[in-house]
Amino acid sequence: MIPVSVLDLVPICVGATASDAFRNMIDLARHAERWGYQRYWLAEHHNMAGVGSSATSVLIGHVAGQTSTIRVGAGGVMLPNHAPLVIAEQFGTLEALYPGRIDLGLGRAPGTDPATIRALRRDHLDPTDRFPEEVDELRRYFRDAAPNALVRAVPGAGLDVPIWILGSSTYGARLAAAFGLPYAFASHFAPDHLDVALRLYREQFRPSAELAAPRVMAGVTVFAADTDAEARRLFTSLQQQFVALRRGRPGPVPPPVDSMDGRWSRDEQAGVDHTFRDAIVGGPDTVARGLRAFVARTRADELMVTAQIFDHAARLRSFELVAQAAAAA
Repeated sequence: MIPVSVLDLVPICVGATASDAFRNMIDLARHAERWGYQRYWLAEHHNMAGVGSSATSVLIGHVAGQTSTIRVGAGGVMLPNHAPLVIAEQFGTLEALYPGRIDLGLGRAPGTDPATIRALRRDHLDPTDRFPEEVDELRRYFRDAAPNALVRAVPGAGLDVPIWILGSSTYGARLAAAFGLPYAFASHFAPDHLDVALRLYREQFRPSAELAAPRVMAGVTVFAADTDAEARRLFTSLQQQFVALRRGRPGPVPPPVDSMDGRWSRDEQAGVDHTFRDAIVGGPDTVARGLRAFVARTRADELMVTAQIFDHAARLRSFELVAQAAAAA
C-alpha cells in the first residue's frame, strides 16, 4: 500500500464547541503520527458551523507544535482569499519553526458561500481569474530573494516549502502539470472528473526544479469500524450533514442514526450517493478491499483519508483501522 495521510476539517459536533474540536484534532494528530500516517492536513473553510478549520495556518502551527515527525500542512489554503505575500510569510514562519515538516496545498475555490466571499476577498468584484499568476507569485517568494528585490517574504525567501495544487476538475490538473507541481484531487467529495483529471495531469506534466515526475494524491472518504453495519451507521452523520448543506442549512456534525429513511428525499439521496460514490464504508476487510481497488484504479502515489465522524473514539478507531489496512496491504 502507498503512503496514507489525514485530511481534517476539524469537525464541530452537535453539543460540542470549537475548543472541543481543537482538542480532538490534537488527539487525532498524535495518534496518526504513531500509526504511521505520512501527513496531517487541514482544509480552509468559512462560515460553516460544523467545520473548525477556518484559521488554517494557526491550526497547522498548533498541530506541528504538538507532534514530532508527521508532516503538517494545508489541504488547502484557498489562495483567492489571501494575498500571496501573506501566505508566503505565514508558511515561511511555519517552516522556520518546524523545518522539513510543512506542506502548502493551494486551492482555487473560495471554500465558502457568496456572502462570505464578499466578506473575505480583497477584490471580490473583479471576475478575473488570477490563480495561476498568484501561484507563480507565491512560488517566487519562496525562492532566494534577489539583492534588489523590493518585496520579499521574511521568513519565507529561500525556504523549501513544498507546494501542491489542489483540484476537483481538470483545471487544477492542467495547472499543476504546467508548473511541474504535485497534484491532489478532491475525490473525497467531487469524484466526477477524477479519472480524466489524473490522466491529463500525467500526460501534460512538465518536470520542474521542484518535481521530476508526476506525483498524485487522491482524497477518499473512509468510514471504518469493526463491522460493516457499524460503519454504515457512522456514515449517516455525513449523510445528514450533506443533506443539511444542500438545503442551505449547514450545521454541526449530527449524531448517527439507525436509518436515513424519512430524513431525505429521493433526489437528496441520489445526490448524496453520487457525491460519495467512491467512499469506502465498512469493516476491516471491506476497507482493505476498497483501498486496494481505489489505488489500482487511480494509480495514486498517496491517499488522503477523511472522515466526519460524530463520536471522537469512533473516529480514532476508524483511522486506526485504515492505518492497519494500509500496513497489511
